[in-house]
Amino acid sequence: MTPLANLQNHQIRLAERPVGVPTRANWQFTAEAVAEPAEGGVLVKTLALSLDPAMRGWMNEGKSYIAPVGIGEVMRAGGVGVVVASQNPKFAVGDTVSAGLGVQEYLSIAAGDIARSGLVKIDLRLGSLTQWLNVLGMPGMTGYFGLMDVGQPKAGETVVVSGAAGAVGQTVGQLAKIKGCRVVGIAGGQAKCDWVVKELGFDACIDYKAGPSAVKDGLKAHAPNGVDIYFDNVGGEILDTVLTRINRKARIIICGAISQYNNTTAVQGPKNYLSLLVNRARMEGIVVFDYADRYPVAVAEMAAYLKDGRMKSKEDIVQGLEHFPEALLKLFSGENFGKLVLQVAKG
Repeated sequence: MTPLANLQNHQIRLAERPVGVPTRANWQFTAEAVAEPAEGGVLVKTLALSLDPAMRGWMNEGKSYIAPVGIGEVMRAGGVGVVVASQNPKFAVGDTVSAGLGVQEYLSIAAGDIARSGLVKIDLRLGSLTQWLNVLGMPGMTGYFGLMDVGQPKAGETVVVSGAAGAVGQTVGQLAKIKGCRVVGIAGGQAKCDWVVKELGFDACIDYKAGPSAVKDGLKAHAPNGVDIYFDNVGGEILDTVLTRINRKARIIICGAISQYNNTTAVQGPKNYLSLLVNRARMEGIVVFDYADRYPVAVAEMAAYLKDGRMKSKEDIVQGLEHFPEALLKLFSGENFGKLVLQVAKG
């Protein structure tokens, strides 16, 4: 093994705030020496990083549920890695861990920062490394608590989920089926729609790229009795269309609005929001960090579903830290198929 003193930590930092779609010019590529952790600290080698739509929001200045990434700071990202040096009795060299590692090869976590970083050991008997960034990671936790706590599904209800083939969407749809609901996905392209129906067991999937009235017509065909729960990952016109089909006491979970993230004009809000009034419906946001103390409960439940085959996961893996700028853009073009993961190193 290479001595720590001889290692370089390659990093990707935010050089400037993007306007519209991020470009390679928005990033700064740096390297610094890797140092031994101080007393109580841990040094983690990054194996894989989670690439998520929320990252685009973290690049913007302004008040949000989490502080923006500062100019010159290593880009924020959740990931999985392995402990390569430890001065902390709770973590041993060789432990596989999950934490907010950032877009870099190594992270030295001081004793006082361990809780804030979210550093926890993960059990690869429950799921693979990439599944810990998907169903058992932040996307899975988002889907689980968004559906179960905010959506409160009941057997027989109709659940619609946009971004159905993405990381959060695939978990939401499968979980809703397990809970006895009818599930209709919305995704971009026939291949993604075929996958969520044939592989994940959704009842139907609407290809929003099939034409200007595809979502409207698809909802009439596949949700003829209306929509009880809508899990929204995209916002924009699709949200507006679904709002025209909701039932009384419907629940709309606002998880994201990827159609709006690269706008250079103001975010487009829902035009059909009065449907909430007419139908006595509820629209509520979900931020996964609010449920951190309950993650183990969701992990245990969904790991059991993975083990018995009731739940599947699909990851889209891009190799190499240096490809981060281009890999991130796959989220916004819809090019990714499954949970987007950047593999930084081999385990």
